[in-house]
Amino acid sequence: MKSIARLSIDIGGTFTDLALEVSGRQFSHKLLTTPRAPERAVLDGARTILDEAGIRPDALSLIIHGTTLATNAIIERKGARTALLVTEGFRDSVEMAYENRFAQYDLGVERPKPLVPRYLRWPVSERMGPAGQVWAALDENSVRALLPKLEAEKVESVAIGFLHAYANPINERRAAEIISEARPDLSISISSEVCPEVREYERLSTTCANAYVQPLMAHYLSELEAGLKSIGAGCPLLLMMSSGGVTTLETGIDFPIRLVDSGPAGGAILACDIAAICGAPNALSFDMGGTTAKICLIDNGVAQTSRGFEVARAYRHSRGSGLPIRIPVVEMVEIGAGGGSIATVDGMLRINVGPESAGADPGPACYGLGALTATVTDADVQLGRVNPKYFAGGTIRLLPDKSSEVLSKNIGASLEIDDVESACMVVEIVNENMANAARVHAVERGKDMTGRAMIAFGGAAPLHAARMAEKLGLDQVIVPTDAGVGSAIGFLRAPISYEVVRSRFTRLNDFELRAVNEMISDMQAEARRVVRLGITKGELTERRTADMRYAGQGHEISVQVPIRPLRPADIKLLQKSFDQSYQQQYGRIIPGIDVEILNWTVTVSRPIELPKRAPEPKLLVTPSANSVRKVIDTASGKAGDYSVYVRAKLKPGMEIKGPALIVENETTTVVPRHFDANINSVGYIILNRRETG
Repeated sequence: MKSIARLSIDIGGTFTDLALEVSGRQFSHKLLTTPRAPERAVLDGARTILDEAGIRPDALSLIIHGTTLATNAIIERKGARTALLVTEGFRDSVEMAYENRFAQYDLGVERPKPLVPRYLRWPVSERMGPAGQVWAALDENSVRALLPKLEAEKVESVAIGFLHAYANPINERRAAEIISEARPDLSISISSEVCPEVREYERLSTTCANAYVQPLMAHYLSELEAGLKSIGAGCPLLLMMSSGGVTTLETGIDFPIRLVDSGPAGGAILACDIAAICGAPNALSFDMGGTTAKICLIDNGVAQTSRGFEVARAYRHSRGSGLPIRIPVVEMVEIGAGGGSIATVDGMLRINVGPESAGADPGPACYGLGALTATVTDADVQLGRVNPKYFAGGTIRLLPDKSSEVLSKNIGASLEIDDVESACMVVEIVNENMANAARVHAVERGKDMTGRAMIAFGGAAPLHAARMAEKLGLDQVIVPTDAGVGSAIGFLRAPISYEVVRSRFTRLNDFELRAVNEMISDMQAEARRVVRLGITKGELTERRTADMRYAGQGHEISVQVPIRPLRPADIKLLQKSFDQSYQQQYGRIIPGIDVEILNWTVTVSRPIELPKRAPEPKLLVTPSANSVRKVIDTASGKAGDYSVYVRAKLKPGMEIKGPALIVENETTTVVPRHFDANINSVGYIILNRRETG
């Protein structure tokens, strides 16, 4: 049968989302994640959405998948039993970390423990110099002596991180060969492949994390591929990466750490497309699901990116309190504020929401699965913002009495208030938490919120977006079609790409042109090889950058590099580009100080063009409401009549005056009394604030 369709799958902590494109038509489906066997929800959802579209699995031409499985394994410490081989004398580098205190005045400060405990961190005799000089060849007997320990300690995966291996990987590769020959059943990750960059702690932390999740992810991805083939889907399976690109199954199995936070990256891609379609080049992407909320800044139509992030933070807002992961990522702030986030009252009678989540099992109390805690979804149900009979398109029947019960017991009893006031407080607290996270994220990056449009998607975001926009002083909220499965839709728009990073210390006044050009050529070949595994034909685009700084500084800024062999004249070009970037970020340059380059990056991808701005729709009459529902406004605590509209019946050009609810299968959009909702020419809901609430 001729291939005509593409399917994307996003596994979250609470829901598994699917989106299907078939000959210009789009279908979506949401179901609860099955934590003990994630592939089961994927296969069940795939069958359902294919049946709805009326096509067979063998009609699929491509499947794109993103998952939080690797992230959750690290956070919950459910990965493989991992050993770490290090250069003799550096056994404790991953525990010493930065040798600083991220919370200076907290006497009981706690760090997340390394993924590899000390008794499984083993020294090996070898030594490499910072420029790749072999100061001491690998003592192969010191590696072979560890083989019995691997067996005795029941090690499942091995990480190898030798000093300065980014400059010369020969010792790491030989150690891996020795172990692989004796124990081919073990997973092996070497730092010169996982993270070939300077800064030993980050390199070792990333390599350990890759080794820690590799057996789990390899098993899961293999099972998923086999399961999809068993239902008749024999098309290629590609994986979403945290960088916003997609890659092959083989690359995902070798480097599963690159799949961490892949779901939120898909949402950022969708938000960039929406910003272009709506003529809002500066925007705030707001993705709120069942477990977390993700916020990303979009400037000039491009999502902010970074070379790393932290996972499993001991203090959720404190940089330095988590495990550093050096991989290309879409830069965003992620907080424990989702529909399933649990609300509690502490000893000072303050309401706290998250970061703990009820997840998919047992989920919020209103799911009727035995939960005894109050969540954000329970509060939304109690306030009348969610129709219990229409949640997830009617596939999940909610029990409002359960929500009332847990809100009264867990919140109201401690504060001596009723369940309705408890619900108002819970929703206001979670909205303020998310708004504050967005403010801090913008300030830390020298960005301004003024004039941005908020792009809201995810199952819970449209419920909270308008109130959050008020708190941030934003006047416009955009809710795309199928917002409840926004990240899955973003997967379908992601380019196949791959990024290669290597460290080579070079000063501009002593530039090694030939050596740098040879290295960049090798990086380009590696990136193109990976991308060509997914795209055998067609044009590829390339982007090159250098991480530059003044000599002696501890942090770098990224500068564009010409996509051709570098020439002597390019040294002045790099200096000029660095000066411009430094001036823009810090407001000044520092004359008379040498500039040095630490890392080089080459990114190869399939060319993707942003969509063109949609035309303004012709104005039509205001639609008639399908029903009216009593909803309680969280800001005032007062109940009012909200007109209810079914989104599928709304046409471009229609205008709805708040207060109103716009319902669809995966979510509900709340239109407060001081907002108007317009349907644009592509069917997006545009909320515009008409007065200060």
